[in-house]
Amino acid sequence: MKKVFSALAGLLLVSTTMTAAANEPITRKICVFDIAGNAGPIMQAMRDWRTDALSWGLRAELVPYTNEAIVSEDLQAGICDAGLITGIRTRNFNRFAGTVDSIGGIPDFEHMRMVMQVLAHPSSAERMATGSYTVMGVAPAGAAYVFVNDREINTLSRAAGKRVAVLEFDPTQAELVSQIGATPVLSDLTNFSNRFNNGVVDVIAAPLATYSALELYRGLSPDGGIINYPLAQITVQLVARSSRIPADIAQKSREYFFDNFDAILDVLNAEASAIDPKWFVEIPEEDKAEYEDMMQEARIDLREKGHYSPEMLTLQRRIRCRFDNTRGECTNPVE
Repeated sequence: MKKVFSALAGLLLVSTTMTAAANEPITRKICVFDIAGNAGPIMQAMRDWRTDALSWGLRAELVPYTNEAIVSEDLQAGICDAGLITGIRTRNFNRFAGTVDSIGGIPDFEHMRMVMQVLAHPSSAERMATGSYTVMGVAPAGAAYVFVNDREINTLSRAAGKRVAVLEFDPTQAELVSQIGATPVLSDLTNFSNRFNNGVVDVIAAPLATYSALELYRGLSPDGGIINYPLAQITVQLVARSSRIPADIAQKSREYFFDNFDAILDVLNAEASAIDPKWFVEIPEEDKAEYEDMMQEARIDLREKGHYSPEMLTLQRRIRCRFDNTRGECTNPVE
């Protein structure tokens, strides 16, 4: 009888140990691109995320990177279990999520909120996981505006012959710039602002929130301006190796990102409000229609070439029509 009790006690001990082990959080390395390094605002936001992640069963070891390309490379090499990168670069891992940043696809933050809500919903989980990678969250980084060193460059025709900084890892940007007769200058996130500030390029596209941090007022002075028309909504996205992050944790993370949408928006708006209104350049209403047509043509072309996700473009078009069903694309959809 003692042997029976001894065996039962042994089984109970093993069961208890297994339960405790199952409840232990997993430890994973999360690589974070923040151009300001460990003291930057993105790292601070990710520390808040890390606190919540522990309650989901994930102990996150955050590692700051000031070079986004290396985050991407280390993620692919398996050095990082997950990496926070820009949405444009996410396209290499998940075309659906990476197309959120499509040119002209999301007009403003209210449209963006609805897109983010859809992406955070459990019904989107399958699209957020493709191949070996899963997108664990999408956060807004602000709308991209055109910064010019000469405020007379306020139409597409006047951009012809100008030097425009384009991201070297995104071939779509150079293609679009060439189509309007401008000269693309290959750059990356670590040097594009310096090239503008030093007069190496005449035009860049950047979120308003980067104005102070990147000292873009240097490139604007004395005769430049910011074209008051958003070209695209820029995002940062947390991309994970699917084999390293359980699906339930990835879903909780996506919901966390959406739940914090308004808090992020407050920060972006505060940064944008610091810009002196004198820099903004209004464009004629008739030119805005030309911009919209050009951007739609560009989206369709990039979709046909495999750069943009057809599903994401359709989602964005449906959301645009939900806000304004008088748009021509609502009765004659081509996306």
